[in-house]
Amino acid sequence: MFLTLALLRKGIPGKQWIGKYRRPRQITWQMKRNTLKHLEREAENEYWISRPYMTPEQEYCHAAERRAQNWLKIKTAKFANFPEHKTMTDHLSHLRITKTW
Repeated sequence: MFLTLALLRKGIPGKQWIGKYRRPRQITWQMKRNTLKHLEREAENEYWISRPYMTPEQEYCHAAERRAQNWLKIKTAKFANFPEHKTMTDHLSHLRITKTW
C-alpha cells in the first residue's frame, strides 16, 4: 500500500518523517549492532536474575534485626523533640497559692 501511494502520488503527503503515511527509516548497521547489544545485555540480566543470591530459607527474616534497629533510631529521633510529661499537679499548682491551714 505504501509503495502504491508513493508511486501514484509521486511523493509523501505532509512531513515525510511523521504521520500515518510517513517514510520508513533505513535500518543501518549501527542500529542493528545497538539492538544486538541491548538484547545481549537483557539476556545476561535475565540469566543473573534467574539465579537467586540467597535461598528462601536464608532470605526469611534475614534483615529483621537491622530493620528493628532502624525503627528504634527513627522512634528515638521522633521523640527527641517531644516535651516531657507533666502531671496534673504541675498543671494545677498555681491554684494552691492562697490555700492556708
